[in-house]
Amino acid sequence: MVAIVDYGVGNIRSVVNALKRAGVCSPVLTSDREVLRQAGHVVLPGVGDASVAMEALRAEGLAEFIPTLTQPVLGICVGAQIMCRRSEEGDCGCLGIFDTDVRRFAPQPGLKIPHMGWNTISNLSSPLFKGLPEGSYVYYVHSFFPEVCSDTICTTTHSATEGEGQTFSGALCHGNFYGCQFHPEKSGATGAAILKNFLEI
Repeated sequence: MVAIVDYGVGNIRSVVNALKRAGVCSPVLTSDREVLRQAGHVVLPGVGDASVAMEALRAEGLAEFIPTLTQPVLGICVGAQIMCRRSEEGDCGCLGIFDTDVRRFAPQPGLKIPHMGWNTISNLSSPLFKGLPEGSYVYYVHSFFPEVCSDTICTTTHSATEGEGQTFSGALCHGNFYGCQFHPEKSGATGAAILKNFLEI
């Protein structure tokens, strides 16, 4: 069973459809801790504001529960951000799974904020990227990013017309927890391969 954490913050339909395309017949949408505990894999989606997402998790009694899960867990976009220590978005404490903080893109000449559209992932170092070449393209929509850290398993550089732009964690892993700042459910064949790899972990 694959469970999607239902806490009112996430693009659920696109995640459900992507999981079905990856071979999951009936992903379960739930906030029930016992159901989540019994799932083979768990997906934590998220869109919008990290501080709002954390408030919603706390309201559902899930903020302290999620870090105790022992099966593979995948956070997507804001779902990945709230697995970090803190976020500048709303200056909020997060789940503390990944050993890094979430920052806002600093204004630079020619750096578009939000970072939206296709970009490459590099320094791939996880079974999550099995079979994928360096420089594969994935789809991003975000204004905040997890800093590069010891848990980083791929990087992306948001380039500027002047200066070096900003390199950040495209994805992270700590133990059984994985997080993708990009949207695998919107990343075509590359995203489908990443989801398939996650389901095989």
